Amino acid sequence: MARTIDIDIPPLTGRRAVVTGASDGMGTVIAARLAQAGAEVVMPVRDRAKGAAVTDRIRSTVPDARLVLRDLDLASLDSVAAFGEGMRADGQPVHILINNAGLMTPPERRTTVDGFELQWGTNHLGHVALVGALFPLLQEGRARVTSQVSVVARSGAIDWDDLGAERPYRAQAAYRSSKIALGLFGLELDRRSAAAGWGVSSNLAHPGVAPTNLLAAQPGYGRAADTGAVRMIRWLSARGLLVGTPETAALPALLAATGPHAEGGRMYGPSGPGHLGGAPAEQTPYPPLRDAAEAARVWEVSEQQAGISLPV
Repeated sequence: MARTIDIDIPPLTGRRAVVTGASDGMGTVIAARLAQAGAEVVMPVRDRAKGAAVTDRIRSTVPDARLVLRDLDLASLDSVAAFGEGMRADGQPVHILINNAGLMTPPERRTTVDGFELQWGTNHLGHVALVGALFPLLQEGRARVTSQVSVVARSGAIDWDDLGAERPYRAQAAYRSSKIALGLFGLELDRRSAAAGWGVSSNLAHPGVAPTNLLAAQPGYGRAADTGAVRMIRWLSARGLLVGTPETAALPALLAATGPHAEGGRMYGPSGPGHLGGAPAEQTPYPPLRDAAEAARVWEVSEQQAGISLPV
């Protein structure tokens, strides 16, 4: 079934955007739409060859796209620091940061190069460190920061007694913790910016459910074949039933990051049944994301683990 869901993106000429995870799935859609609106889009990637192929694909539909490939591995704090150093050396403000990259439920417990559980270290801490590394540029650009959470963040809580997800390893619980933590951090960033006059706004988006590579085969992370869940999601998506597509799943983040009426401290997601698909709209943040004391705790622990101190 053809999809007609879309949003208008305002002109972004003269603005610089950074999109993590732009070399895959809805991240590629986000990057292409921002470029189409005139933004210069910085695409941090782990795999340069894959990134180059994606930029070629985007330019095949957006010939004048201004795309910049940079090296970044969110699972390495040194890599994040090096990326930030290169961006600061450019001397250009950042107006939009979309913390979109992530990985989901590797079947076995793995760690980042810094020793953190892989999902916590990549989905959450890597983005915390990125905000710290880019902070002067975000302030200069009076940026809007949009962090992608997930429908799994609508329930549960961070297991503070087992942040390393060691006893025993439960992949889904670790994924949920990483997304709740990122959501709490994103909303706390907005609160602290408003209180201190940093000039940065921060909000959340979630894509609903769509057939992206999060649940697909990922041999590098120990998943040799697609999960049954992703096969079902593909079947539903192809028929226009309940869930979205990579194109529609990208829209909440685009609305949150560029919408003239989108605001900091808010959350945006699909408006269909169960928030799994449909047109993007503002939503009430999920209950686990509303606890200000929990957000302050996430902030303090994340700063310590990521080795940053805001403002920098």
